Amino acid sequence: MDNSLEFYSKTIVAPCASSESLPRPVAPSPPRPVAPSRSLPLAASPRPRVSASSILLIFIDGVGIGTRGEHNPLDGIESAFFSIFQGEEARLPFDGVMSETDARLGVEGLPQSATGQTAILTGVNAAELIGRHLHGYPSPRLKQALAEHSVYKKLIALGRSVTFANAYTSSYLDNPPRFISATTVAAQTAGVRLRLLEDLQQGRAVSHDFTNRFLIERGFEVDVCTPELAGERLARLAADHDFTLYEHFITDRIGHLQRHDLARDHLRDLTRFVRAVLEAADLSRQTVVLTSDHGNIEDLSTRSHTLNPVATLAFGPARERVAASVRSLTDITPAIVTALSA
Repeated sequence: MDNSLEFYSKTIVAPCASSESLPRPVAPSPPRPVAPSRSLPLAASPRPRVSASSILLIFIDGVGIGTRGEHNPLDGIESAFFSIFQGEEARLPFDGVMSETDARLGVEGLPQSATGQTAILTGVNAAELIGRHLHGYPSPRLKQALAEHSVYKKLIALGRSVTFANAYTSSYLDNPPRFISATTVAAQTAGVRLRLLEDLQQGRAVSHDFTNRFLIERGFEVDVCTPELAGERLARLAADHDFTLYEHFITDRIGHLQRHDLARDHLRDLTRFVRAVLEAADLSRQTVVLTSDHGNIEDLSTRSHTLNPVATLAFGPARERVAASVRSLTDITPAIVTALSA
């Protein structure tokens, strides 16, 4: 689930496809949040110096490690980063390494977004904390965990510079939605500046839909962006910070639609985007980590999420250290903090 624009109305357009009206998820009703400030600083103190190494975390919603077959749109498209299957060794470009990552967190039921994302962003077993997997948006208790334990908070305390790469509209800030995703809560409570469309137009932010087609169809005056240009911009932005987060959630939405055509087209574009990030990144000093919160798009035989593990991919100087320490979603924040503490 993402936040990058006023997306909780959730009429989402898959890139390179016609408009699709997607169902709005049912969510609990936490108290209405205080409107985010436009003047939030990048961090709680003057911007620290960027260290000799940095980490870019690309969070991609709803992609698990599935089995081969017609139910799996990743079987046959030969994606260098996402065509990973159970029982087969992953062969990644750019000297990447993979860690199979548990998304179930020791709690019965299907993994869900609010708890999975909170676990990724904090290292806290969010499903265990509230006794169940929670879809959609974080509950008050999960918001508290995000406010107290987010990867942003931990790194700022270490003097590291942090940023959230996604672009928001000014209307999101002026009229915030009732329900806000884990990524937005983590950024707001840590004092991380929310980037706007002005930043996007100047190459200092990336839309959740890296092509910008969703924004254009909504009437915003922004330029169409190729996956390659968006990837280059994200890598350049990440090079200026010790830690950068980018969130992409269209994969989860397409999985719920069970549309093989949309899935294959989008996964091809997403592969181009990730490849462009890695080609533009200086992998001698930049570590790039990709992960997901639960499975979904890898099994279009069902509209629901899956019990499959997810893949955590790592590239760059800290890749072996990250991959060796990640076995569960709760290991991702500790791995990042440890790598940036060295």
